[in-house]
Amino acid sequence: MWKNMYEKIILPTDGSESSEKEVLRATKLLKEGGEVIIVSVAMKIRAVQFQSKKHVRQTNEEAIKEAEKAVLNMKNLFDDDINVRTEVKVGFPAETINKLAADEGADLIIIANSGKSGVRKFVIGSVAEKVLSDAEVDVLLVHNAD
Repeated sequence: MWKNMYEKIILPTDGSESSEKEVLRATKLLKEGGEVIIVSVAMKIRAVQFQSKKHVRQTNEEAIKEAEKAVLNMKNLFDDDINVRTEVKVGFPAETINKLAADEGADLIIIANSGKSGVRKFVIGSVAEKVLSDAEVDVLLVHNAD
């Protein structure tokens, strides 16, 4: 019923273990000849009082390296016959994911919930919730049952 419906799918990743579920759903929903764009967003931090600029720069560089690793790990889960592209962005995750979807003309975002709960979820917020509430395209929320 829901097979092969979408031509361009945005697949955000933070490197978590839910990647296999997301890849499976993307594979089932992607039209033949369609494209999957895997994206990981590294949050850029800025120096504040008592932090060295060197330490902040190193932290930002590490975040980008982790994002690069996350997209490559997810890409490796796809069969070779699927058209997959990777993107690493710097910014606020939800806003960056939704902007990428709009800029690319994507018709679906597949994202896993964070698995966070309680105070941590309230304070940090959920990227998936923000993507879901602000997206201008369909969003498939993959339940991350831990």
